[in-house]
Amino acid sequence: MNILETVDLKKYFGDTRAVDNVNLTIAEGEFISLVGPNGAGKTSLVNVVSAYLRPDSGRVLFKGEDVTQASVTERVKAGIARSFQLVNLFDDLSAFENVALAIFSREGKTRNLATLADLDRAVTQETDTVLGQFGLAGKRDERARDLAQGERKLLDVALAYALRPKLLFLDEPTSGVSTRDKGMIMDRIASVVRGEGITAVIVEHDMDVVFKYSNRIVVM
Repeated sequence: MNILETVDLKKYFGDTRAVDNVNLTIAEGEFISLVGPNGAGKTSLVNVVSAYLRPDSGRVLFKGEDVTQASVTERVKAGIARSFQLVNLFDDLSAFENVALAIFSREGKTRNLATLADLDRAVTQETDTVLGQFGLAGKRDERARDLAQGERKLLDVALAYALRPKLLFLDEPTSGVSTRDKGMIMDRIASVVRGEGITAVIVEHDMDVVFKYSNRIVVM
């Protein structure tokens, strides 16, 4: 069964055709790499599918439903999440608080973060589990700004994962980290994604990563 389909999707910026009649089909359970030169439109496509950009025309179908006009929040609730090339963290909060906040958001809980973290045992337990899955249990109480770049990348993916997506987009999850850390980061991500049966699409330039971890490659 297809989890995502884009139909004649377009997004132009003036004369720049960032997304130009893209027809993409993704089956449930796939681990796909989206590759292409800089400026090919990879991140723009992810932004349109995840509602951070509105398409000029075309449609986005998720699990057979037309979500073209759905907001970011609505698509997250439906099961689409993403991480960012430039990590999108709350730098003054701890690793634990960052993940807990994603879980609170998913559950629609809006009370004070510190108070809720003390009172909500289920959220605390889930947060610690997620940190453990991404190898960050030992960094639980460290501020996000104090983490190493590879750890920040993993935390960013952990926030997206904490939303419990069915489809997860990862925008250059290994950019800006050492060659040694790339394997560690991707091993963690692949283990969690495949273990949970999440469909994943990574935007990636490192072809060693692409060939090792993906079961299909899409070129733009």
